[in-house]
Amino acid sequence: MTSKKRRSRSRRPGPPTGETRPVSTRSTRSHRRGHAKLEVRADGEFTEPPSTPRELFDALPPLPGLRTEIIDGSLIVSAVDTPEHGRMAMRLYRLLLEEIEKNDWDGFTGNVDVCIEGPRDPVEPDFVLAPADCPRWGERELLSSGLIMAAEVVSPGSVEQDRVAKPRIYAGGGVPMMLLIDLVASPPAVTVFSDPREGVYQAVGKVPMGTSLYLPHPIDLDVDTAVFLPQPV
Repeated sequence: MTSKKRRSRSRRPGPPTGETRPVSTRSTRSHRRGHAKLEVRADGEFTEPPSTPRELFDALPPLPGLRTEIIDGSLIVSAVDTPEHGRMAMRLYRLLLEEIEKNDWDGFTGNVDVCIEGPRDPVEPDFVLAPADCPRWGERELLSSGLIMAAEVVSPGSVEQDRVAKPRIYAGGGVPMMLLIDLVASPPAVTVFSDPREGVYQAVGKVPMGTSLYLPHPIDLDVDTAVFLPQPV
C-alpha cells in the first residue's frame, strides 16, 4: 500500500496589551453595528437591558482598539495585540498563500468575527482560513462549521483562553482544524488540532517551533514552522 505524498512549502487603544476583562451585561450603555440599540432612561437604567452576553455583543458600538468575544458565557474585551503578535498571523497567511490562491480560499488575519454554531457566540480568531462561499450568521460573521481552519497566537494574557478554551470552543462549533502558535511555551511550539467529534478534537499534532508540521485535509501540506521564530535583525 502506498502512502499519499505530502507537499511541502518551505487594533486600537484599550486595556494593557494582552489583558482581557469580562464585561457585565448590566454595565454597558451603548449600541453596536446596526443591531438592537440600548436605550437608557434619565435615571441611568436600561429601558430593556440585554439579558444575554450575545444580546449585549449585538448592541455594542464599534470599539476601536478592542476585541470583543464571548468565551464560556462571558463577554470578553481585550486590547489589540502587539505588532509582533500580528506578525505571526501574517506569516501564517504568507505560508498558506499559494494554497489560498490555488483553491480560491480566503485568509483573514484577525479582522473577521466567527459565529460558533450552537450557542451562536462570536469569537475573533487571530487567523481564519475559509472558502470564498463560507456561510454567514448575519452579514459579518462567518459560521464556524463552514471554516477550513482557525488559528490563535498565544500571548502572555491569553494563555488559558488559547490553550484550553479555544480548542474546546472551535471543536464544539465544528471548525475542522485549529492551529495554535505558542511563542509563550518553553520551548515554543506549534500544535494542530483536527477531526472534531462530540465537541473534542480527536487528532492533535504538536511539534517544537522550527520543525515541520503536517496540516491535514483539506490543506494537506507540510509546513515549516521556522517562519514563526524570531528573525535575525
